[in-house]
Amino acid sequence: MNWKEFEDEQKNICNQNNIKWTPVDQNLMIAINDSLFSESVPINGLRHPKTENLEGWYIWSGGEIPQNKIDFFYPIHIFHLIQEKPEILKYLGMPIGYGFQIDYNDYEDIWYDEKIEFI
Repeated sequence: MNWKEFEDEQKNICNQNNIKWTPVDQNLMIAINDSLFSESVPINGLRHPKTENLEGWYIWSGGEIPQNKIDFFYPIHIFHLIQEKPEILKYLGMPIGYGFQIDYNDYEDIWYDEKIEFI
């Protein structure tokens, strides 16, 4: 799949949920945890405001984020997801404050947390 096809999937997700498509900057990084590349479920993602180098997406698998672990997330380039976890890319067009949770059995939950926009 090429990037335009991923953007089309992102637009579809946004249209289905009546939210504005907010494309990611392909030159920036996203923050992940190694759990993402395991078989742990669910897969979680939450979009925060951009920083200088990060697009704002934080993505991990499994349960809660440990609050006492400051190195839980690390940056990777978005294109690494194309090979490793392409099923995630369709969610990356959701705006700041939106999150998703999915598993490998077609479970999908999309939500909005207004507190994220004002952090």
